[in-house]
This record gives sequence, C-alpha cells and structure tokens, in this order.
Amino acid sequence: MKNNEAELVLDADARAQIYIAGIDSRRVFPAQSALDALSAFDESLPEHGTSESTTIALLDEVGSPATVATNGPRYFGFVVGAALPVAAAAERLMLAWDNGAGTSMTAPASAAIEEVAGKWILDILDLPRESAVGFGTSASVCSLTCLTAARRALLIRAGWNPDENGVFGAPEIRVVISEKSHITILKALRVLGFGASRLLVAPVDEFGRIDPARMPLLDERTILCLQAGEVNTGEFDPFSEIIPKARAAGAWVHIDGAFGLWARVSEKLRHYTAGCEDADSWTVDGHKWLNTPYDCAMAICRDATSLAETLNSDAVYASGSINAQKNLTLDFSRRARGVPVWAALRTLGRKGVAEMVEQHCSQASRLAETLRAEGFEVINRVVLNQVLVRGETDAETQAVQAWAHNSGEVWFGMSSWGGKAAFRLSLSSWRTSDDDVARLASVLIAARHSFRLRELG
Repeated sequence: MKNNEAELVLDADARAQIYIAGIDSRRVFPAQSALDALSAFDESLPEHGTSESTTIALLDEVGSPATVATNGPRYFGFVVGAALPVAAAAERLMLAWDNGAGTSMTAPASAAIEEVAGKWILDILDLPRESAVGFGTSASVCSLTCLTAARRALLIRAGWNPDENGVFGAPEIRVVISEKSHITILKALRVLGFGASRLLVAPVDEFGRIDPARMPLLDERTILCLQAGEVNTGEFDPFSEIIPKARAAGAWVHIDGAFGLWARVSEKLRHYTAGCEDADSWTVDGHKWLNTPYDCAMAICRDATSLAETLNSDAVYASGSINAQKNLTLDFSRRARGVPVWAALRTLGRKGVAEMVEQHCSQASRLAETLRAEGFEVINRVVLNQVLVRGETDAETQAVQAWAHNSGEVWFGMSSWGGKAAFRLSLSSWRTSDDDVARLASVLIAARHSFRLRELG
C-alpha cells in the first residue's frame, strides 16, 4: 500500500482536474441515467479488500456524473460559493498533513495559521478585535456554539452555574427570534432544549426585517437572535435601532450572518450592517461568500473567555490555551478549517473579497431588471445577492423551475413568500460571469414561454 500511495494520489488528483476542467459544460443537476447508475455503490461489504485503484475509479466514474455542479458557474440554488482554487489547494495540502488541529501541541502549523485567520476575519468584517473566532463545520454548528455560550453567560449573571448544576431548575432564559429566522437557528435552539412554543417571535415588515416597534419585551435573561441576510430577500434586521435597546436591557444579541455579514467588506453595502458590531456573537460561513470548500464556518464571540469556558475540553493529557480551537468549537478532534479561510483571504485581500461581493450584488440587480422587463414578478428589493421571483401563478412559477431544472443548464430551488410559490436565485460563485447570468435569464424566459404555449394547448 505504501509504495502505491503517490500513484494513487496522482490518479485521484488527475481525475479531480478533469472534473474541474469540465465544470462549465457539465449539467448543473445530473441526468436521471447518472442517478440510476449510483446503484453500483450498493454492494455487499467485501470479505476481502479490493484494489485501491478500482475504488478511486468507481468513485469517479460513477460518482462524478451524479454530482450537482455547485462548484460551477450556473448553480443558483442555495447561497453556495464555488471553491476558490487556492482554498481548495490549501485544503488538499492540509489533508496531507493529517493533523488533528485541536491544539498547537498536535498541529503547530495549523494553530498558527488559524490564529492569523481569526484575526483577519475580525479585521475584514470589522468586528470587535478582542473576540474569539472558532472555526466550525457550518453556520448550524457555529450558531449552536454561540447560543450555548449565550445561555451560559446569562445564567451565570443570574447567579446560576450551569457547569455545576446543569440547566434543570435554572432560571428561565427567554429567546426572541425573527418571524423569518433561518431553520438552522431553530434547529440549534431545539437541540439546546428551547421548544418552539417557548420561543418569542418578533413580527417582520414586508421585506422580512424585524419591526422594532413590535418587538417582544427584552430583559437580562433574554437571547435575541437577529439576521444579516434573510435567506429569501437578503434583507438585514435594523441593528442600529434594536441592539442598543437590547444591550440596555442586558440581553445577549446573536447575529446569524451566514452570508450577509460579508456585506461589511464593501463600502457600497456596509450601511446595511450598521450597528451589528455591537452584538455579542455572530456566525458567518466561509463556504458561502468567501468561496472556500464546504465544511467551513466561524463562530465569533465578543467575550472570548466566555466562549472558551463554555466549550472547554482540556484534559490532563491534552490541555490547550484559552484560544485553542478545541476550546472554541464543539470538536475535540478536528481538521484545520481555518487554513482555507487564511488562503482565500491572503490571496484575495480585502479589495478582492469586496469586489467579488459587489460583483454578485450587481449581477443580481441586473438580473432582476431583466426579469421584471420580461413580465416576471421580482418580490424583493434586491439589496444584496438574492433575487426572489414568481410567475403570474403558482403553477407557472413551479413549471418554470422544473423546466429550468430539467434543461441541465442551471439549477435553483423553490421557496415561498406571503403564502405563494416563488423561486430564489442566489449569486455567490466566483466562477459566475455576466454571461452565465444572461444565460440564466434566457433559460427562465424560455421556460416561461414554453409553459404559456402548453397552456394555450
């Protein structure tokens, strides 16, 4: 096996390069024949091992055709960036290191790089420089991390030590969420034991932003969850109106900024995030607008000590500093997720990230104008990179999405707004050119025309 290692890695890398080279011409969603072929993986567990080369061949020859081209230029479904070449390359090298990046003792290089990456994240997002940055798998897990720290901090302020006493019998912690909170926030709260019926829901305005005039009461035992980038409309809660009141009441403010926080890197867009720096914790994804590979997000907490104490996993055989990643994330054994973040930021620089974000927002605005001119209803104001669209009826809206999906040219998903069907177009891939956006518009127009011809019989 050892003698074949280099050959095996070269084979896998060659196959990966072929895949990437053809990403522009690949169907965005795989054909049914490719999906049917996945049955080849449904084997009985081999009694005796098979060859390494045939394993890689099967993975590529059957697996690759059945992938969704999220790494390509015409995937407009979820807010997902394509992996920047330098971020993907850095991750490949990191995998070769194969260090468990929990502490500097087990991964000195990774620890040093992630410490720098954390400082750069606070710098480029202009968040309090004393904050702790934990590199986690996703905004879901990072939200869970921050909300756990929030509950612990509020309980300690109330004179209850959850580390010793747990949460049974503890003073009640209230949670206020937006009517449009992302499902990952609800999931994190459910895992923490905050049942849906116990959550206090803040009504929103027509754009999906919390209405400050209709906020539930806040106090020193309240966690308030706000949004930077509502998943359908891209809108931002009015931080500068809400957060000062929350802080005066002693509440903990958490901001779900999975993609919207990246607006802070642009002078043109930064005003949408005004006041968000006064929150207590934030989550932001790398694999969305920074275009790192998947499995990369950040939990950011103003009170670094509070986060480290909440997630501390020091043991007699594996202790770490207060800023060791195993004490800032849920993972004890972990990969160095901050390495691709560092690679992306070092390569793009502040201006490069800003230009990428601004380009996608400009493309979204132009796309909205084109679709409006063609008779589509664009529901949102398009303040960011999200375009929420519908046809004249639910049937037409659904038919357009299905036609576009089946074409293989583009992919995007369905949503709803105001009880009516809509589809959401998200622009966040560094590979997406203006031509790709024009191609998307052409597909949508053709899909609508096809539906109307069919309706006419």
